[in-house]
Amino acid sequence: MNAFFRKIFISSDEPRLRAGWRLLLQLLIIIPIGMITGAASKVLLPFWHGGMLQDQLIELIIFTLSIYIARRWFDKRSFTSLGLKLDKKMWADLLAGIAITFLLMGFIYLIEFSIGWITFEGFAWDTEPASRVTLNLLGIFFVFVLVGWNEELLSRGYQLQNLADGLNLIWAVILSSAFFGFLHLGNPNATWASVAGIFFAGVFLAYAYVRTGQLWLSIGLHIGWNFFEGAIFGFPVSGLDIYPLTQITVKGPELWTGGAFGPEAGLVVLPALALGMGLIYWYSREKRLRE
Repeated sequence: MNAFFRKIFISSDEPRLRAGWRLLLQLLIIIPIGMITGAASKVLLPFWHGGMLQDQLIELIIFTLSIYIARRWFDKRSFTSLGLKLDKKMWADLLAGIAITFLLMGFIYLIEFSIGWITFEGFAWDTEPASRVTLNLLGIFFVFVLVGWNEELLSRGYQLQNLADGLNLIWAVILSSAFFGFLHLGNPNATWASVAGIFFAGVFLAYAYVRTGQLWLSIGLHIGWNFFEGAIFGFPVSGLDIYPLTQITVKGPELWTGGAFGPEAGLVVLPALALGMGLIYWYSREKRLRE
């Protein structure tokens, strides 16, 4: 009987829980950590009600702490082994990811503008002081830094890598990307098309991890995608209206543009992701050649 239960719960190659149980336990410990964090925020910040910044700070604590505990106690691995090595290459990957997504969002903007699906209405500084615009953009960028860390640590960090341990890399990318898509189903204006688009975005982000073996490029891509999509080029970000530097109206077919959810829910995202994967391949290949 002991051997039977050991086979169910314990990995065959080393004395630790099987990957599926590790994933389940990490999700379960989110609940008490979330309850404690939420209660503490109400006591310590009684006049701060909601908002993206507060939500992301709470998620920062919940995801980082739960994954740190799970990685050390269930996985029996170091936290940095998730692909969080701190060195000079980290900054190169982060900046490369941000730069790549600027090109991708610019590509999407040019496609829609050239076809006539976008009407340009002006810039934020036409109606607001430049200092206020700058502060707003910096605040949004900081929020998206938190989003990039939180979601990549969970999806391409803990989930993808444990699924790869338990199954294989291909299934790990598929399943973690599907879960990533379903996580966004509760966003405003979400549809099954948006879930599919986020799924492909998850594959794109996973490709960055696979090519580099680190999470920093994926984190940079995630930060840049959201920031350039919403704050710079003026699109909705996964259904959320973000303070835009560039004020536009999108009036093209929703099948292609993604409508109120943003480009991730439209077919226009597919050539952009294909271009992005090509740039990831080129960047990671050049990086390996230099090393």
